[in-house]
Amino acid sequence: MSSIVRPDPRLLSALPYLTRGGRCIDVGTDHAYLPIYLVREGIVSHAMACDINKGPLESAKEHILAAGLENQIDTFLTDGLQGLEFFGANDIMIFGMGGELIIKILSEAPWVRNAGIGLILQPMSRTNLLRKYLTENGFEILGETLSRSGKIYQTIHARFSGKKDAYNEEELLLGRYNVEHTPPLFADFVAHELQVAKRVLQGKEQSASASTEEDKRMIEILTKRLESLL
Repeated sequence: MSSIVRPDPRLLSALPYLTRGGRCIDVGTDHAYLPIYLVREGIVSHAMACDINKGPLESAKEHILAAGLENQIDTFLTDGLQGLEFFGANDIMIFGMGGELIIKILSEAPWVRNAGIGLILQPMSRTNLLRKYLTENGFEILGETLSRSGKIYQTIHARFSGKKDAYNEEELLLGRYNVEHTPPLFADFVAHELQVAKRVLQGKEQSASASTEEDKRMIEILTKRLESLL
């Protein structure tokens, strides 16, 4: 690899939360572009690129070797975080998975309940469920970032403190940090989530096969927040 492959903004949203010079794990690494970038830029000293599938991991190995970083980036075939407690990570990145799968990965790795390990999470769906899991299980949400790569993505930074918190429905949907700080992409993000919620409600009403009360509450919350931003 003759030049650094710069990851897109959604992956680079991890940068503010990483321990400089530390050790990070990238769960579901795919081509390992993010670990390669982080090591070559000197942002982290060592990385673990892991994946559940052999194909992506073989591709990751090829890219790591081409970059000449095999002494600083390891690869590991595993389901989620199984067997990775030995690595001594400062930070764990889990991007590109649904919120429910991220919850499963974290719940099956009790060693992440450690104040010395930062979690950098980017759920593709059910972000409200992930926030609920974190706040009810002693993980403090320290920050959030919105990034645009075609669509707008949410990145959550959390760390175990042992203290539980109670987020209201809006905070679970949109993030307490985002509601309080209204970052630049926030209005666009809320507008998009509102359109998605309306489409979901319409589909349920047409099929008459599921309860719509939660969807209606979500639309009400999003509508009020969007009105406050415009």
